[in-house]
Amino acid sequence: MNRKTKKETKPPFNPFGGLGWLYFLIPMILGWYFLVRQTRIPEITWKQFDTQMLSQGDVEKLVVVNNDQVEVYILTEKLSKPVYENVPRELFTSNPIKGPHYYFNIGSIEVFSDNLKDAQQNTEDSQKVPVSYVKRTNWIENVGSWIFLMGLLIFFWFFLMRGVAGGTLDRGSSMFNFGRSKARILEKGEKNQVTFNQVAGIEEAKEEIYELVKFLKDPKKYSRLGAKIPKGILLVGPPGTGKTLLAKAVAGESGVPFFSLTGSEFIEMFVGVGAARMRDLFDRAKEKAPSIIFIDEIDTIGRSRGRANAFQANDERESTLTQLLAELDGFDQSTGVIVLAATNRGDILDPALLRPGRFDRHIHLELPNLNEREAIFKVHMAPLKISKELDVKVLALQTPGFSGADIANICNEGALIATRRNKDIIEKQDFLDAIDRVVGGLEKRSKIINRDEKVRIAYHEAGHVVSSWFLEHAHPILKVSIIPRGRSLGAAWYLPEEHQIITKSEFLDTICAALGGRASEEITFKEISSNALDDLEKVTKQAYAIVMSYGLGDTLRNISYYDSSGRAEQALHKPFSETTATKIDEEVQDIVDRAYERTKSILKEHKKHLDTLAAVLIEKEVIHKEELIEILGARSFKKESQMIAS
Repeated sequence: MNRKTKKETKPPFNPFGGLGWLYFLIPMILGWYFLVRQTRIPEITWKQFDTQMLSQGDVEKLVVVNNDQVEVYILTEKLSKPVYENVPRELFTSNPIKGPHYYFNIGSIEVFSDNLKDAQQNTEDSQKVPVSYVKRTNWIENVGSWIFLMGLLIFFWFFLMRGVAGGTLDRGSSMFNFGRSKARILEKGEKNQVTFNQVAGIEEAKEEIYELVKFLKDPKKYSRLGAKIPKGILLVGPPGTGKTLLAKAVAGESGVPFFSLTGSEFIEMFVGVGAARMRDLFDRAKEKAPSIIFIDEIDTIGRSRGRANAFQANDERESTLTQLLAELDGFDQSTGVIVLAATNRGDILDPALLRPGRFDRHIHLELPNLNEREAIFKVHMAPLKISKELDVKVLALQTPGFSGADIANICNEGALIATRRNKDIIEKQDFLDAIDRVVGGLEKRSKIINRDEKVRIAYHEAGHVVSSWFLEHAHPILKVSIIPRGRSLGAAWYLPEEHQIITKSEFLDTICAALGGRASEEITFKEISSNALDDLEKVTKQAYAIVMSYGLGDTLRNISYYDSSGRAEQALHKPFSETTATKIDEEVQDIVDRAYERTKSILKEHKKHLDTLAAVLIEKEVIHKEELIEILGARSFKKESQMIAS
């Protein structure tokens, strides 16, 4: 159902409307304050009074105010002296005021009387300065000071509250309007550059979500048969797989108002703001229906509520989630409001949020496979000037496990590298260097490495290459380098085979290849070093996965402690006993020990290849697959078609 909404017009600026009077009141108070300061009587000391005024016979009279302050009146004919040039003047003339002209403070009235008596002991009684005593209250100055302070407090509180309210100055809202949603709106008719043509590599997800676009374009087609479009669609997947891009494409294709915001924008320091913003968001979306609400990173407010989270509870987050659940239940499909949400932590979302009737449809986005990566490369290469000889499939082969965002970064890095080299087009080598840059970091040829360290690094990397070269299920090597890159002192590039099922033999061969660097150091130098930190981290994680997740152990057989729901990491206790934990640790250590001994036996058997490869590495620093074949011979385990090199 379409509703015509009145076009919002911006009201003309009215300096006197609302709180505009503050802009005039504050300058008036400040002006009054400085005016009072300008005509304020100067303060002097007793010594100045005695030596410069009293002893010279210039004093007309003294007035003691409230027994703590003495006002000094100077004779009119004496005011022309240079010493009295700082006497306050009348406001519109340069004539001195009639008095008082000066004042000084006294500690006690008795001390003042004694000092004055001593100062005038040689003066005749008729010429002594008369002294009077008065009680006085300066209401104007006291009240003015309080008004000035209160004005400052109101002024700063006004702007502070407007800032805390989320920077709503541009909307002209008051300090009490921070419950309004901060969603960014793409109105109907506004041009959106993102369409499904710019989204590649997630064809199944595009096909499934395109039904949503067709419903928004023609709702009657579905309602005539009684079909109901899902209220909520949840996009789940690793970072960089295109969740936000897919949501933008839905907005661009459907041509309806699109409300976009992140989960963190609901949470503020004030209690109840999140729930208020959620209500306002849905109210605005209903007014502009049919429309789409997109909440990115919904896990910020949608985390599972349970006893495990009791110690880190957030009442504001939970009230916002409760309001979201109520809104999803409160509106029906006829309103034409559809909620899209995205997260990379779908396992930690609250079950109440995921049940049918709220987020009915879950679309899982995975890392792209070979063909999908090729399609993503073509999309991001479209605006680039690339060489006609470039084979995109080669780049797709060399980027296994890369997300769409990673591929976009590679294309941009390739363009930057080609620009630095003053090229007119981007060539294959530029993209390969960009892949190395993204995977391993920036080359650091200036890093100082002495001869002994370079030899150790060369043998370490040669150990990885030789061990994996003669292991049947190890990944094929593309190239190896001992040039420092990022935090690494050397690196080997592999081309893993893409498949969904991994056997135990493949796991064990991968562990052996990772231990090749440390085994090579022990065989060659009879001493190991800290150079295998990253390798040992990978080995440990993989060994524990073999035993705890995949049930491939020898002692703990066919048992898995993997929790697909994600509740295990929030639990307060382990899902196994201490005895079982001991067995797990012992079996993991046994797997690593056997793999290490197996790796050492392979390297000892091919020690000649190890020494030759290390020597070439020391000389050339970088060796590619073709040279590896010349040194080590062709691999007999894998088909050559699976080892396409750079």
